[in-house]
Amino acid sequence: MTETGFHDSEEGLACDGVPIARVADAEGTPIYVYAASVIRDRFRAFDDAFGAHPHAVHYALKANSTLAVLRLLQTLGAGADANSGGEIDVARRAGFLPSQIVFTGVGKRPDELAKAVSLGLKAINAESAGELARIDAIAVAEGKQANVALRVNPDIEAMSHPHISTGAHRNKFGVALGEAAAICREAAMRRGLRFAALHVHIGSQIEQVAPLRQAARAVVEVARALAADGIALDYVDMGGGVGIAYDDTGGLDLAEYASALLAEVAPSGLPLVLEPGRFVVGPAGVLLSRVVDVKTHPGGRTFVVLDAGMTECLRSALYGARHRIVPVTARVGTASGVDVVGPVCESSDSFGSDHQLPPLAVDDLVAILDTGAYGATMASNYNRRPMPAEALVDGGAWTLIRRRQTIDAMLAQES
Repeated sequence: MTETGFHDSEEGLACDGVPIARVADAEGTPIYVYAASVIRDRFRAFDDAFGAHPHAVHYALKANSTLAVLRLLQTLGAGADANSGGEIDVARRAGFLPSQIVFTGVGKRPDELAKAVSLGLKAINAESAGELARIDAIAVAEGKQANVALRVNPDIEAMSHPHISTGAHRNKFGVALGEAAAICREAAMRRGLRFAALHVHIGSQIEQVAPLRQAARAVVEVARALAADGIALDYVDMGGGVGIAYDDTGGLDLAEYASALLAEVAPSGLPLVLEPGRFVVGPAGVLLSRVVDVKTHPGGRTFVVLDAGMTECLRSALYGARHRIVPVTARVGTASGVDVVGPVCESSDSFGSDHQLPPLAVDDLVAILDTGAYGATMASNYNRRPMPAEALVDGGAWTLIRRRQTIDAMLAQES
């Protein structure tokens, strides 16, 4: 039986039976390689965790919006959570119907709101009373009713990195919990709005269930208050944020997470909408890179310089995130602590210090693990570096799903 996911083989690290060195040799580096089997397994596990309770799983495109990945998730029954007009367009090209898309985002432009109203999305997750008024004006002008949800900021610490905490009072997201019911009551009276839901998302890479349960409790209390006023919601949207293990520890237990949310939501009788991203695709991807230099400074600090850096995977530079790094084919020798860095002209272009790795030489391949989420989507052209290629392994074969960007493509919009 062929092993699934990433595993060792006689030809080094493999993905679903395909030695990934073959992908690098054919397409060059840096390149992302994704395991379709892992995406399928993790999406189904997330969906199954909520059992018979009415729910919909809307995959968060911000984690990874490559078309082939989205098309795979669409065939699995996922909905889509879009954070921009561009993500709405990409979701539709991947096969998602407007009724399967929720539109989130803290600063939606007028043209994006007009698109969302015109399409008749499942819901526009509004960020403020002012945004609800703008949606109403667009809908009335078009003779339509827009489905809306209000994003609530419950002032709950997600206990994750401050850059990805979104539910505390200091964060820019949503409306204060104490103001939510009044804003909803006013919105429900607007001719162009159909009030469908409440939305909460307190952060990303959350590893403790308590803040998520607390957020669910807060939103359900508002929903009950609205029901008492005759405003019946279609569902409550609990966002995403489930943390994964980037090393041998950490992550959030999926069963515990689902149990905690259901304990708060199920008694209300309201269906659930959930917006996972990282949980589904994070462990499904690796970033393959070649060693371009190895050097030791006086005092013994050794730098392993890769051809991938912050332009391909920004998480380490942005959050201080640490990914496991492994040789694709290990050399014989004693492991030692090295700094793994990229080629970009920034000292922050580093994947971290004291990675315990066996001896590495120029042209060796390494894999940066668990980069399926917030890797390719956050890539940039800084230093005029082309966007990396991406490949998907499925059924024992790999397919190039995104060609490496060329300089001509990079400059096509310039004059």
